[in-house]
Amino acid sequence: MPRLYVDLALAAGQSLTLPPGPSRHVQVLRLQPGDGLVLFNGQGGEWAATVTRMGRQAVDVRIDRHWDTARELPRSVTLAVGMPANERMDALVEKATELGAAAFMPLMCERSVLRLSGERAQKKQAHWQAVAVAASEQCGRTRVPTVGPVQALRDALATIEAGTVRWVLSLRDDAMPLPQALRELPPGASLVLLSGPEGGLSPAEEDLARSLGHHPVNLGPRVLRADTAPLAVLAALAVA
Repeated sequence: MPRLYVDLALAAGQSLTLPPGPSRHVQVLRLQPGDGLVLFNGQGGEWAATVTRMGRQAVDVRIDRHWDTARELPRSVTLAVGMPANERMDALVEKATELGAAAFMPLMCERSVLRLSGERAQKKQAHWQAVAVAASEQCGRTRVPTVGPVQALRDALATIEAGTVRWVLSLRDDAMPLPQALRELPPGASLVLLSGPEGGLSPAEEDLARSLGHHPVNLGPRVLRADTAPLAVLAALAVA
C-alpha cells in the first residue's frame, strides 16, 4: 500500500486535500477513489486513509484511523558531516535516514570539495530534506530527519546542546575503538557524530572538536570514504 508523508495535522474522520507533492505521487500511481494508502506526518504513528476524489491538480482523501507504531532508534543520532561531493551526499542522506539518523548538519570543512553558500546552499538543503522524506516513506519511519543549513564546522559545533554525547571519527592512535565506545555509551543518550569530508578533518579541526568535548572514535584499520564511515557507525548503533 502506498505510504506518503504529509506536513499536516491529521485526525480520524477528517477529509482533506493532499498537498501538491503527495497529490502528484498519488496521480503517478494511478490510484482511484476507494483505494487505500498510509499517511504519516512525522509526529508519531501512521494513518490509514482512503482516496475520495482524483482531481486534475489535487487529490482528496478521508482519514480512517490512526495506529501507534515506532521504528526509530532508541536514541537520537545527529550526523555532523563534511559534505561529500557529487551525488554522494544524496546517497548518504538516503541511507542514513534508512538506518535511523534523526538529523543532519551539513558542514563545510577545510578539506571540503563541495562548497555552498547563499541560494545554492538553501536549494541543496531543501533537496536533501526531500531525499530524507522520500527515504522515510520507503523505509517505514514515522519521523522524518531534519536537514539543517549548510554551516562552517566551527559555527556548527558551537550550536550543539550541552549534555549531548559527542563523537568525532579519528585515525589517531588514541581514538577509542567503536565497540568500546558503544559499550560506554549511556542508554538513551543523544549523540552527535562528527565525520569529515573527502580527506578527513584537518588536524586543527579535530583538535577543535576534541576541545569542545568530542570523544575520538576509531572504525578500524581501513580508511572508509566520507559517505561510508557515518553509515558504519549508524549500522552498529542500530544493532547495539
